[in-house]
Amino acid sequence: MRGEDMMSKPSLSPGFTLIELIVAVSILSILCGLAVPLAAHTMKREKERILRNNLREIREAIDRYEEGSMQGQFFKAPSYGYPPNLEALITGVEVRNGYKLRLLREIPVDPMTGDRDWGIRSMEDDPESDSWDGGPVWDVYSRSEAIGLDGTKYRDW
Repeated sequence: MRGEDMMSKPSLSPGFTLIELIVAVSILSILCGLAVPLAAHTMKREKERILRNNLREIREAIDRYEEGSMQGQFFKAPSYGYPPNLEALITGVEVRNGYKLRLLREIPVDPMTGDRDWGIRSMEDDPESDSWDGGPVWDVYSRSEAIGLDGTKYRDW
């Protein structure tokens, strides 16, 4: 008889009610909404870190080129001691013992623009100008017009 009593009573199936599902989806939506801006901020910070490193790498190569030129280590001393272009840092310059000194393996990518086209300044260029006079490379900058997390333009870094 006991078996028949259990069969006649409707049993409740375990699961979620509609209200529980709505609450769960709402909480999940709020958490995802908070995570998206945080992820975008983190990605921008990482791009800025890469930009700083790439600028430092190019500028150190320019400085090493200038230092070697001023110390007379190059077979043919370039003018002003600075490289004529960024490609000279890759192709290298002949040093006195017959070897080529290559200061970069490749031109790093500007993470803000996604290409290897850096802004170039010579010593005679106006720091606010976007045009390069074709003189020896004294400095590089990002061509991005975006503003960094610190409030300055990337091109001013």
